Amino acid sequence: MTDIAAKPSAKPEPGKGPVVQRLFGAIAQRYDLANHLFSGGLDFVWRRRAAKVVRAWAPKRVLDMATGSGDLALAITKKCPDAAVVGADFCQPILDIARRKGLTNLVQADALNLPFLNGEFDVLTVAFGLRNMENWERALSEFARVLRPGGHLLVLDFSVPRAPLRWLYRIYLHRIVPRLAGLLTGEKCAYEYLGASIEEFPQGDAMNRLIAVAGFDETRCQPLSAGIVSLYTARRI
Repeated sequence: MTDIAAKPSAKPEPGKGPVVQRLFGAIAQRYDLANHLFSGGLDFVWRRRAAKVVRAWAPKRVLDMATGSGDLALAITKKCPDAAVVGADFCQPILDIARRKGLTNLVQADALNLPFLNGEFDVLTVAFGLRNMENWERALSEFARVLRPGGHLLVLDFSVPRAPLRWLYRIYLHRIVPRLAGLLTGEKCAYEYLGASIEEFPQGDAMNRLIAVAGFDETRCQPLSAGIVSLYTARRI
C-alpha cells in the first residue's frame, strides 16, 4: 500500500454522503461500544486532550461538527462549563443517542451547507468526521465561514502511523476490525469503509495545507498515540 501522506489530492468518491449517512444510522445503537472496544479505550484519552485544547481558547460559543453520539461535545461542556456548545450531525439516529446522553443543543445539518450565520462561533471542532464528508475543501470553507475572525478550528481524526507500527496497524485495521465489527454491529461493510477512508485521508502537512487554503493560519498537527490519531489546530484568518 502507498503512504497516504503522499496522496494529498485523494478524495472521497462522489455520492458518498448518503452511503455514509446510511452506514452510521445502521450502527448507531452500537456506535459507542464499538468505538471504545476497537480503540482500546483510547478514544476517551483523545477526546479529553481535544477538550483541554478547546478550554485554553476560552470560547463562548462552540460548534461540534459531526458530533455523532455527542462524546466530544460532552467533554467540551465539562471542560468549558460557561460555553454554549452546539452539536451538529447529518445522521438523526445518532443524534437521538446524543440527546439521550443529556445534550439538548443539537442540530441535524449537512457540513457542506451549514444553517449558521457567518462568524457565529468562537471554536469549531470535528472529531472523526471530516474524513467522512463528501468534499473536504468545501466543508473546511464552511467551517471558516461560521467561525469569527481569530476563532479556532480543531480537527481530530485517524491517521496511519509510521513504520514499523504501520504494518501491524494496517493488519488490525483491514482484517481484524471489520470481522469483529461485523459480529458486534452486523455491519461489517461500515468498518471496511473505515479502513479505506483512513488510508485515503490526507494527514500531516497535506491536511495542514487543505486547512490553510480554506482560510486559516497557524496550522499545526500533533500526532497522538504514536500517530494512530492526529490533532490539527488552526486560527481563522
